[in-house]
Amino acid sequence: MAFQGKTKRIQQQFPSPEELYLSGTLPRTNAAVDGLWLHQGDVIRAYAEHHHKTPDLALELPTGSGKTIPGLLIAEWVRRRSEGPVIYATPTKQLARQVLATARREGVPSHLLIGSHKHWDVLEQSAVEGAEAIGITTYSAIFNSSPKLPEPRLIVLDDAHAGEQFVGAEYGVTIRRYEDPGTYESVLDALSSFLSGLLLQRLRGEPDPGAHHQVRLLLPAINPSALAKLDAALAKLPAPHTFDFAMIRSGLASCCVYLSYGGIQIRPVIPPTFENRIFSRSEQRIYLSATLGSGGELERAFGREHIVRMPLPTKTPPRSGRRLFVFPDLAAGGDALGLTRRIVGATNKALVLSQETLAKTEAAAAALAGEGVPVMGRDDVEQGLDSFAMAPTGVLGLANRYDGLDLPGQACRIVVLGGKPDAVGLQEKFLSERAEASAALAERLRTRIVQGAGRCTRGPNDYAVVVVLGSDITRYFSRPENREALEPELQAEVEFGWQNSRGTDPDEVIENIEMFLEHDAAWREDGEPLVAEFRQDAVKVEAPGAEALGSSAASEVKAWHLAFRGEWIAASEQLQEAAREVGTGGQSTRGYRGLLLYLSGVWLHLGAEDETQRARARELVRQAAAASEVRGTWLKEMPQLPGTEEVSLASMDVVAVSAIVARLRGQLRPNRVNDDLTKMREALAQDESTVYEGGLTALGSFLGAESSKPKGQGRCDSAWVWGTAIWMTVEAKSEQHADSLLPLHDIRQANTQLDQLAADRSMDHPPAGSPAIIVSDRLTVDPQHAPAANANVYLASTETIEQIAGDVSIVWSDLLTSAAGIQAEQTLRQHVRSVMTEHGCLPTQVIDRLTQNRIRPGA
Repeated sequence: MAFQGKTKRIQQQFPSPEELYLSGTLPRTNAAVDGLWLHQGDVIRAYAEHHHKTPDLALELPTGSGKTIPGLLIAEWVRRRSEGPVIYATPTKQLARQVLATARREGVPSHLLIGSHKHWDVLEQSAVEGAEAIGITTYSAIFNSSPKLPEPRLIVLDDAHAGEQFVGAEYGVTIRRYEDPGTYESVLDALSSFLSGLLLQRLRGEPDPGAHHQVRLLLPAINPSALAKLDAALAKLPAPHTFDFAMIRSGLASCCVYLSYGGIQIRPVIPPTFENRIFSRSEQRIYLSATLGSGGELERAFGREHIVRMPLPTKTPPRSGRRLFVFPDLAAGGDALGLTRRIVGATNKALVLSQETLAKTEAAAAALAGEGVPVMGRDDVEQGLDSFAMAPTGVLGLANRYDGLDLPGQACRIVVLGGKPDAVGLQEKFLSERAEASAALAERLRTRIVQGAGRCTRGPNDYAVVVVLGSDITRYFSRPENREALEPELQAEVEFGWQNSRGTDPDEVIENIEMFLEHDAAWREDGEPLVAEFRQDAVKVEAPGAEALGSSAASEVKAWHLAFRGEWIAASEQLQEAAREVGTGGQSTRGYRGLLLYLSGVWLHLGAEDETQRARARELVRQAAAASEVRGTWLKEMPQLPGTEEVSLASMDVVAVSAIVARLRGQLRPNRVNDDLTKMREALAQDESTVYEGGLTALGSFLGAESSKPKGQGRCDSAWVWGTAIWMTVEAKSEQHADSLLPLHDIRQANTQLDQLAADRSMDHPPAGSPAIIVSDRLTVDPQHAPAANANVYLASTETIEQIAGDVSIVWSDLLTSAAGIQAEQTLRQHVRSVMTEHGCLPTQVIDRLTQNRIRPGA
């Protein structure tokens, strides 16, 4: 038996992380990589020379360029300098195991600390705490109510661009109705004082087609008794909600509640990570990111005021393989799903990524798998991707997993991006669908798409087909500002794919894919030169509003941290400053500015010590309404601050309410009205143009408009006129199906219809802000044709029209029974206003719902 003496730490001059790797000091295995890539060495060298002490540092290493080895070498260098424990964190357990395998392959001493701390090996835990090895763990092991990790000198956060999904979401309680209906109902009861009887009835009944209030924002702090009731209800929830609630209970008053039929989410917009000792007390936090946008996404996701960005020192970014983008929704024939199934059949091996639920994503994978091809899901790859990567065939469906999946070489050659990933969680849904704050999500959305597209191109020699499936994500790529925000190489690949998908026969699409997958001389001679041509013209342009959002991030982080501590006046001041900075982004950030102003007003009201401050709070809320304009209809659902005069209706809403009150006061036969409502909905549920047009005109009438079908060739199919306040023309293309792009002819036709309506009425021009709507299921416009549209021309789906018709039916069903007993004119007007507002049927709200998709880019 050999005795061992005390281990001594010898203080010495350490080589740089790069020299540490090159010197042979690390006991690397035979499976270790041959050497560092040039850009990896540059990043490591720049860190050691300039950023060793930078508290928060983001290192940019694009998808497939190798983030793990530089991160591990930096971590090992810091550990060897005897500066304290080092933690390397990944979003998932699967990724943590991958990092451990890489560390051991490269000779970096490390131990895995994942799952319950009760199962951690004591010797390994002690080695990490004593800085004898690196601790490899998950974000959830750091960001929880009682982390058991040692306080580190350094935390390396891999895939930091996914921070919001794996950090922000930890600071909140999320309840999914279908998973836990009892818990949903108990929390809904606690929120009932904020909801009308009509809305409660709607949330407790069978789901209806109304989508305008799919996510509603509530701020319980406005009502102290309601806040106490919510706190009591959340405190009684079972695990795992118990632990989730512990993360936010001390700052519950600052939290937002996002309410929908399908679930409830309670959380602050920016996580209070300052409360986490592991994260906040670390001397340095390094964020390894595939993309370093300028819009402040990292700061908001991790709750840090300033994160220094260190982009790649090299001017030429590393190649991450070749991607062939295919857009089945653009191909001829109109069978996008069928074409995608044929594409998957080219190899019978594909990865399907979607933001839908786990069940829906796995069902989508099954729909694309050929006969006899195995379908796999989350549970099949819980321990790692080898089961899928090594399988000869298979279709793997994963929900909300756009990061951390390495399928290089022959492991998988086809990725399907199913839909636009812009609503992961209710907070994102509210920001994108209700608050018109998509600019604040643009960087996050772009990163998810880029990450998803790169899952099978992990090295410079990899190649894969990327199938972009769904009208929403196809529309995303159709907008020039979205494509131009991509790196030039990716821009070129997208443009090449667009041009070779648009109007192309499906057989030709398959032939092109087969040639690409063979990747021999035919592709090099016929494909690569064309991609190179697109690459020459590609220039990256920051997305609109990015600079303004980046400059506001520090103020937003300060504001939310102050609010979490209940320092309302200081928090309001910081959020007002953020709103001023966001406002420099112009129209693109207007919706987000409105939200910040509203919250700053509520916070000032909560902390107000005198009437002057309360008056200022009310003024901020009025400014929020002005900033949001018509599109901010979510503000109509928010309760007024005490002492606030009721917000006057917009003039178009006044016209509508007056028209409906007059109709209710007239000789109304309820049975006849109900029959008309039924006929209207039946007409709008079919394709035949003449019948559909009649349904549109009936819908406009039930919305309080003077509704008609103008006579003459080339005229709109229905005109909705609310006095001289605002007009709307509706051009119905109900017979079109989502099988191709919207024709240029339809755009030009819509451009003229409001002017024709003005001529009918002997007016020089229509009222300001009047929109022209094209109703079609062809929701994608060719980028070459989109600039031809006037700025007030929008695309809306037939589904949206059906949803509005459903809500209108509910409104009138309620009014026919409830209005009869109301005698006072003003009381009836108020009641009509309330019912229409509740169901999103005021003209301002209807216009909001129909103008989500402007055709003209940058307008």
